[in-house]
Amino acid sequence: MTRSITLEQGRPLRHGRRRPRAFAAAGLGLALGVPLAVAPVATPGAAAATAAGAGTHSGATTTVARAAARQIAYRGFDTGAQLKSGTATGVLVRQGRLHLAPPAAPSTGPTSGQSSGRAPTTSTRLVGSTRYEQGTWDSPWVTPGFSFTELIPSWSARTPGNSFIEIRLRGRDASGRLSSWDVVARWAATDRYLRRTSFGTQPDDLASLAVDTWRASAGLAAYQVRVTLARRAGGSAAPTLDSVGAVASRLPTTAGPTSKPGSARGTVLDVPRYSQMIHRGHYPAWDGGGEAWCSPTSTSMVLGYYDRLPAAREYAWVPAGHVDPWVDFAARSTYDVAYQGAGNWPFNVAYAAPRIGHGYVTRLRSLREAEPFLLAGVPLVASLAFARGQLTGAPISSTAGHVLVIVGLTATGDVVVNDPASTSRAGVRRTYDRAEFERAWLEGSGGTVYVLQRR
Repeated sequence: MTRSITLEQGRPLRHGRRRPRAFAAAGLGLALGVPLAVAPVATPGAAAATAAGAGTHSGATTTVARAAARQIAYRGFDTGAQLKSGTATGVLVRQGRLHLAPPAAPSTGPTSGQSSGRAPTTSTRLVGSTRYEQGTWDSPWVTPGFSFTELIPSWSARTPGNSFIEIRLRGRDASGRLSSWDVVARWAATDRYLRRTSFGTQPDDLASLAVDTWRASAGLAAYQVRVTLARRAGGSAAPTLDSVGAVASRLPTTAGPTSKPGSARGTVLDVPRYSQMIHRGHYPAWDGGGEAWCSPTSTSMVLGYYDRLPAAREYAWVPAGHVDPWVDFAARSTYDVAYQGAGNWPFNVAYAAPRIGHGYVTRLRSLREAEPFLLAGVPLVASLAFARGQLTGAPISSTAGHVLVIVGLTATGDVVVNDPASTSRAGVRRTYDRAEFERAWLEGSGGTVYVLQRR
């Protein structure tokens, strides 16, 4: 028996209330080490990039979907050289990571022709009643090569102690007009000192923010990402940033013709199976489990695949007898207090990426562009939506947004998934018709995926 669940783009709707809300041309090779790669991992071969019809811009990694119908470009800043291409104030690039500079020591000034050797200057600010020292990093202007209407950032960072990071975006239109810097997220790995949050729509005449997606209906020509690193003033624990990036897109509302399967036919990855529904009623403070936890459950399945689930001591607060307690932990670790849910796309990536090695949010143009990931042993967390009768065999009859894991393809090219909406582990593994799935995915979320992989 199927059930109807009301969700939106992988973000559950509570009590029927609507919430605001990369391999391929936009990602093919983005993490497999082919010419479009963000991180050098497994290499399926340069032919994968050619098959995607993608291109590469110089500098930090940029990939562009050449097909006019589905324009997508991901740009990542991951290596030391890429991070050094930005503008830093109060932060340092060291060993391939962005570090908050130590407080500047007093100095009588440099002698003639010499540097003082002082650290870059940090500033201070109040968040609530706590004063923090902070530094910022601004990316260079990124020009995707088309007028984009949506931008989704993602990042991987560590925030020990009382520290956090903030992500901001700003854009420029074709006439050169600038938007304001819009705050996308204030993020910390734990909720001990700070409540992790996205930010709603902010006064701006060029773009608006819907949870984790920055939207500019008239289109923008370029964008910048700003990262703020902050630690409690006087404290020694400081955040570090491993990578940051964003996927820009301009997409049609329909999926178009179904893609033809390629060489990944018959490839199925051994991803463990977890059910979100067995957590129904768990922790109302973090959206109550069940239908609300599709994203953290899917993210946990990928962590389990890489043998990178949290240690038992990390979720010791979960009562004995809770099945798969690491899913409860993941829901807490991805919960967005403003959105009131655990379905924030970048928050899920930010939780998992430091545990696995690397991660980002991107969009793909088709299932064909998912194949190099599968061939390289990388499962994809995907967001989709469908009406009644549009996805045969799904454990739910309809959804305005759901998240699951693409784990492989059958010999005929249909899609093998781990769908957490099953009422038990036994029913999580499903096979969906290729055309039905591709339509639900591309039209439901623009082909959004979380890419989580080892370095």
